[in-house]
Amino acid sequence: MRDLARLLRPRSIAVLGSGWAVNVIEQCRKMGFDGPVWPVHPTRREIGGMRSFRAISALPEAPDATFIGVNRHATLAVVEELAAIGAGGAVAFASGWSEAGAADLQARLVAAAGDMPVLGPNCYGLINYLDGALLWPDQHGGRRVGRGVAILSQSSNIAINLTMQARGLPVAYVACLGNAAQTGLVALADALLADERVTALGLYVEGIADAPALAALAEAARDSGKGIVAIKAGRSEAARSAAASHTAALAGEGVVSSAFLAQAGIAEVASLSELVETLKILHVHGPGLGRRLASLSCSGGEAGLVADLAAPLDLDFPPPTAAQRAALSATLGPLVAIANPLDYHTFIWGDLPRTTEVFTTMLAGYDAGVFVIDPPRPDRCDPSSFAPALAAIEAAQAATGKPAFPVASLPENFDEDRAVALIERGIAPLLGLETALAAIRAAQTLPARPEWRPWPAAVPRPRRLLDEAASKARLAAAGIAVPRGLSAATLAELTPLAADLTAPIALKGLGFAHKSEAGAVRLGLDSLCGQAEMPGATGYLAEEMVTGVLAELLIGLRRDPVYGASVTLGFGGVTAELLGDTVTLVAPVTGNEIRQGLRRLRLWPLLDGYRGRPRVDLAAVIAATLALQALLASDPAVEEIEINPLMVRADGAVAADAVIWEAAT
Repeated sequence: MRDLARLLRPRSIAVLGSGWAVNVIEQCRKMGFDGPVWPVHPTRREIGGMRSFRAISALPEAPDATFIGVNRHATLAVVEELAAIGAGGAVAFASGWSEAGAADLQARLVAAAGDMPVLGPNCYGLINYLDGALLWPDQHGGRRVGRGVAILSQSSNIAINLTMQARGLPVAYVACLGNAAQTGLVALADALLADERVTALGLYVEGIADAPALAALAEAARDSGKGIVAIKAGRSEAARSAAASHTAALAGEGVVSSAFLAQAGIAEVASLSELVETLKILHVHGPGLGRRLASLSCSGGEAGLVADLAAPLDLDFPPPTAAQRAALSATLGPLVAIANPLDYHTFIWGDLPRTTEVFTTMLAGYDAGVFVIDPPRPDRCDPSSFAPALAAIEAAQAATGKPAFPVASLPENFDEDRAVALIERGIAPLLGLETALAAIRAAQTLPARPEWRPWPAAVPRPRRLLDEAASKARLAAAGIAVPRGLSAATLAELTPLAADLTAPIALKGLGFAHKSEAGAVRLGLDSLCGQAEMPGATGYLAEEMVTGVLAELLIGLRRDPVYGASVTLGFGGVTAELLGDTVTLVAPVTGNEIRQGLRRLRLWPLLDGYRGRPRVDLAAVIAATLALQALLASDPAVEEIEINPLMVRADGAVAADAVIWEAAT
């Protein structure tokens, strides 16, 4: 892996171009960069108030970092010359490469760079707020910091927007990837996290080129006490491709990417506001926020709003213990109902000792606390009466060692200076109640299973469908129970053979991905006598129907061009897509991970003895899933396997319908 240290933390900077160079020089000057900045231009003697050098060869020494603000064709020669003199790295700003159909030109750029790191091309650049070093041709909203988070974006505009946040988040680096022709997401993220002054990493990701490497990076970051939070673009329904199977329809790219991020221990958020607020939590408290939360506010409306907004996020607000209730009642009096979320009323408002006692008593019994507080705007009001409550929040965190979050119900109700001051004292204020709760949920992301890595990305290949009879033969060989059945090329051939089967019998036409939609399934037959042909069938299968069924599930495994392979579990049958009650994981998975995934289904209670129903044989479901995973791992020809439905009983599970897609060549 290339050493990016000189590029990220330069002692000298060269800039090429004219207008863009002026901007870079100005940004370095504003941020107080104390190293030399060398403009390079063939005809101009001065750029941005600084002496210009006519050529790279005229520079006093090889620059640590260079901003290349010239056209794409001139960029090639510049990169080659910089690499030859031992420069530390460069930002290639120009567009018009692979994103414009010029992949060959981009390949020439990579070859010209050799071992010298290059960000981009088609890349806005890099901001180092720690050292005041900017290879950045535009305005930004950041400030110098001594430590803070790094933000890495595949969109330059998103990066610019994030620098403008006024929420108090200390940002150490902002870096853009552009086309990532040479220096990719993982390499740049690893170099940013290597700086001891960086506390956490925020990502805006449009594509992931190396999922196993990103999983390894996330594990190493967490081991060093640094969390990662990401926005993954392309999650919408419109981004899903047309699917030939229930599995493909239910597990689109966004579903699989979310599964990967969760299993890799990377927190995922949906908006830039959530990204900023989650980064605050990670910056102040590190990864691994506990699940048990307390909520305190001086209003019943706020307490109710917390409860309502927290419910869909599956946030846990357990009731106070008996000892807590007694202690809180002794301080708050008989008119306050002790609950969680807690409306502590205003009886103690302004009384710092009593407020501190209440806040500390409540917080001590939980992993973290949400303290809803909206100081009045200082330009029109006097916020001084809120000082005791804010001081009590800080004191409660100090006394308990538990994270205490001052949360403004509206983001504009907490000014930036106040937020900055609190963060510098180790308190993470969160702005916007909905955003704050989502950020807290994201910060609770569990660490990855040690050394978990997804399988290598699968190269898309043409594929062919195995019929159900052939697919079930493969499943039976893998140890998965299938119904007793017989197959034949024609219905006439199959009819006498099926006389040996015990009714009720299912008759199926072979050669269809979705037999029900094709009218190629007939159930509950006493025999095959008198049955009509099924148009389009390539053969026929007759089976004994499965009895004693408690639930119909779907298990689908398919190779993935980014994440290796996905595993989809859920309620199946012909209404699988209508129900949409599935979970998706990324292979490899363990039996316990399968069990936990099934418990996330909305209809999980139906599998677990709901209202006196028998419990399904969960071990059989897990065993079938692991057997399919082993089959996919051992046979590189298999592209996708789907059992739908898996008929689950109290004592076993049978694959009533199954198909396998194999590589066509």
